Amino acid sequence: MELNGRPVSTGELAGLALYGYGHFTTMLVTDLRVRGLDLHVERLSRDCATLFGTELDIPRVRELARRSARAHPSPAVVRVTVYDPALDLGRPSARSLPQILVTTRSAPGAVPPPIHLGTRLFSRDTPMVKGTGLFGAIRQRRAAQLDGFDDALFTGVDGRVSEGPTWNIGFLDGSGLVWPQAPCLPGVTMRLVDQAAESLGVPVSTRPLAAVAATRTAGAFVTNAVTGVRPVGSIDGVSLPRPDLLRKISQAYRELPGELL
Repeated sequence: MELNGRPVSTGELAGLALYGYGHFTTMLVTDLRVRGLDLHVERLSRDCATLFGTELDIPRVRELARRSARAHPSPAVVRVTVYDPALDLGRPSARSLPQILVTTRSAPGAVPPPIHLGTRLFSRDTPMVKGTGLFGAIRQRRAAQLDGFDDALFTGVDGRVSEGPTWNIGFLDGSGLVWPQAPCLPGVTMRLVDQAAESLGVPVSTRPLAAVAATRTAGAFVTNAVTGVRPVGSIDGVSLPRPDLLRKISQAYRELPGELL
């Protein structure tokens, strides 16, 4: 764990831990290459402007992320968090000086099994920003697991499916790929899956999807930078099929080239 390329002190982490005001992106780095690196960079730049009203030094971000990735066995999960250690809780509108925190961990080795989801009524604050404040999302994940599911699938007050705590969800309708038309974080892997689907000639669309309607689709999957494309085994106890199209989309995603960090 390094802040601006040096070991971080507990004092410098205090504001992030106590207030949770910041943003981040998580990348899977293999041999110093990142699938969708341009999209990760775009997210960091956009979110920094939204939360801090300032421009992020992207070349410096890449340099620090590359430094951490080199020091860790490949593949590695590299997370870049942007926050201001000197944030004033009483005056967050004061001039901000966001800093770059880079953390690394080993990438999971085993391919995860299909995930079983339980719907939960929940909407994240400012869903378009990948913010560090994960209290609400993790609380819903915990509640879903206590109910016997692997994770939570969020629905709004209108009953529409949106996303999960740390992933997007996509559905297959027999002929193409459908993303829920509801406020959610536009994930990097989600956007890469679009590219993979289009390379196969698979139509991609968005539409409102109620939870009950989602269980009647031809299959579903969740997307995340670390796990890639993971099939959904069931929603609220209703089993979903795993069509061959899902396997093809997953393979096309894995074949997308990585960009040099």
